[in-house]
Amino acid sequence: MLSEKEVSSIIVNLSGAKKLFVKLLYGSGLRLHEALRLRIQDIDFAYKQICVRSGKGQKDRFTVLPESLITDLSDHCRRVEFLHKQDIAKGYGYVTLPNSLHLKYEEANRAFKWQYVFPSERLSTDPISNRIGRHHIDPSQIQRSVKSATERANIKKKVSCHTFRHSFATHLLQNGYDIRTLQELLGHNDVKTTMIYTHVLSKGAGAITSPLDKLY
Repeated sequence: MLSEKEVSSIIVNLSGAKKLFVKLLYGSGLRLHEALRLRIQDIDFAYKQICVRSGKGQKDRFTVLPESLITDLSDHCRRVEFLHKQDIAKGYGYVTLPNSLHLKYEEANRAFKWQYVFPSERLSTDPISNRIGRHHIDPSQIQRSVKSATERANIKKKVSCHTFRHSFATHLLQNGYDIRTLQELLGHNDVKTTMIYTHVLSKGAGAITSPLDKLY
């Protein structure tokens, strides 16, 4: 688990799209694969929310889009759109669609709304359609960046991409949000899974308020 200060110190040591990616992991409580699979149409700037499609348990859910990310994420999406238009002009621009939707909607796999929010830097051939387009960024790139940023921040804890989701949950509870709200944001089927965070908060002497602190 990371403190808010530790989260900030890691993020400071990231840059570009990877920095934005990790901010979403922490700011929205996303799993790594959920962030990787985000499509342009899943970001709702007007309502400040993100639709996580086919998450764990194959269920859709909504989670918060941090207001502090709206400008940077909007700019990022415009860059993705510019890149996509360049790909289209070259005869590419295809993307894999979920649930074999390409069979029902032939041109949907070139539509901007279906493109990944975090596309790969390289073009690749879709093994299903045999067409050239962009898959999402490789997870190993994010994982390496997090490891490197953690080392530069001089944090000795074991930190993975999933650590930011855990920290999101813990910090929301610390800020007074109720367990049911947290359950919905995290996409837990059983509230017992979410309750683990209440146990985390209560463990250790660090969670105890000394009576001395009440005097000052």
